[in-house]
Amino acid sequence: MNLTRRHVLAFAAALGIAAGPVTSYAADALNVGSYPNNPPFEFKGESGNFEGFEVDIVTEAAKRAGLTVNIEGYDFQPLFAATSSGRIDVAISSITITKERLGSQSFTQPYYDSDMGVAATTAGGVKGLADLKGRIVGVLSGSTGEKWANDNKDAQGFAEVKGYNTQQEVLLDLSAGRVDGVVSDVPGMEYAFTKMQGLAVVERIKTGEQYGLMMTKDHPLLGKINDAITSMKKDGALQAIHKKWFGTEAPADSSTVAEAPLPKA
Repeated sequence: MNLTRRHVLAFAAALGIAAGPVTSYAADALNVGSYPNNPPFEFKGESGNFEGFEVDIVTEAAKRAGLTVNIEGYDFQPLFAATSSGRIDVAISSITITKERLGSQSFTQPYYDSDMGVAATTAGGVKGLADLKGRIVGVLSGSTGEKWANDNKDAQGFAEVKGYNTQQEVLLDLSAGRVDGVVSDVPGMEYAFTKMQGLAVVERIKTGEQYGLMMTKDHPLLGKINDAITSMKKDGALQAIHKKWFGTEAPADSSTVAEAPLPKA
């Protein structure tokens, strides 16, 4: 049976089951959660609406699946509980596909390749990862940067790994000297540094990370949204979105261009 969102809601209503927050949305809408301060992937523009690379991806994928999108703002870490509970269908926010996350979430095929990096003040003494020995490292709570920093804390000799709710908070504390370095995704930090003076990525950490749309585990629309991303790769729409937000075309062998299977745990 082709189980659509409309069928799910109708069935719940027939049984008198409270469907939660989704009942306030149109049945043909894909409910999306997004961290609102992560340019160029997602951010709120002057109009107050969400814009960005991943906003364009999820909007176009939904359109091809015959759906509209409703985007709500969340801090990064609560996105995982929101998809798990079904409050939202999809989460976007530079979310790396990992085996651990695939245990409780579903992901579409990847559409962006990313490395992590170390950021520091340009006038300070941190010129690379080795200089963070005995120092405080800031991270975005719930991110793969936090996991990497904690996993490597002893080996790298970090004095403390300090978590923050937003990327802006951790970068502001870096500017103010309350942390000595930040470990996070390179693209988002480099974009932020076009507007924040005195900060730079001083070293890249090769991770092989890839981003995908995170959805509720085994969501009935997962296949349909994934097929839409495949079609966007085939006809060049995803490449065009990449060029719009990053100013360059993604390599032919990157996940922005190359089709891939659904990730499995």
